[in-house]
Amino acid sequence: MISRITGALMRAALVAATVVTPSLLLSGSGTGAPEFVIFVTLIAAIFIFSEYTTVFPSILEFRDAPPLNRLRFLALSSTVVCLTLLAKNATDPTQTTLWMSQIGTSIGHSLDFPYSPVRLLVLMMPPDAPMALTDGVRMSAGVAYLISLVAIITFILTIRVKGWPTRNGAFNVWTNMPLFDPTTGGDVVDRLYSDARFNVILGVLLPFIIPAVAKLASELIDPISLSDPVVLIWTVCAWAFLPASMIMRGIALARIAALIEEKRRRAYAVAEAEGIQTA
Repeated sequence: MISRITGALMRAALVAATVVTPSLLLSGSGTGAPEFVIFVTLIAAIFIFSEYTTVFPSILEFRDAPPLNRLRFLALSSTVVCLTLLAKNATDPTQTTLWMSQIGTSIGHSLDFPYSPVRLLVLMMPPDAPMALTDGVRMSAGVAYLISLVAIITFILTIRVKGWPTRNGAFNVWTNMPLFDPTTGGDVVDRLYSDARFNVILGVLLPFIIPAVAKLASELIDPISLSDPVVLIWTVCAWAFLPASMIMRGIALARIAALIEEKRRRAYAVAEAEGIQTA
């Protein structure tokens, strides 16, 4: 019980630190609304603490199947820190922010090729946007998208090399997939494969769809002002992290479906062999 509470407190503190990092480091950039930031930070910390202290799960998936959620959090926190350093370089440059800016510029231009998600996000900017803002969007998008790709590849390698999630013991569907009801609908394996395909396809398409929808919506309503560095950070994080998280969820669901399918085949083989022996 003590170890569970300690682990939950540590997770809640890390999540709170990630949420508040841009506002803390960019306090002099006109970010505003500190009360709202504190409110969101408290809500996120309380949610994570309650999820990891209770025995009965509610929303959070794969909480007892590391390292999926750890990879997700590491990808999000890394993206937030890197984008914050990029934004800080424009107002209060240091050796670290200059180094991060050089890396971000290289990554942004490398991934800014025709029809790439980064190019589409840059084209979302209005024609009269300042060049510095456009370059900042390009750098942020490139870094965020690269971190998301690394997280996805790392999770795939974790499955291939370490056999996730079987090396961590038996996989408990109830605690790791609280929103999935195996008693409703059709066959469990078919449902898992269907959900996996949906998540992967939507995760792949979202980085292309979001800039296009934002561009179309800008003709009807005022677009989100990305000149505020905190708004830019969280907008780009959402654009890159949410699709990556969906892809990783789809891969995880497909892996669980494959394990169930393999267990069924073994059970059928054992039953068939016993039937032959008894006959």
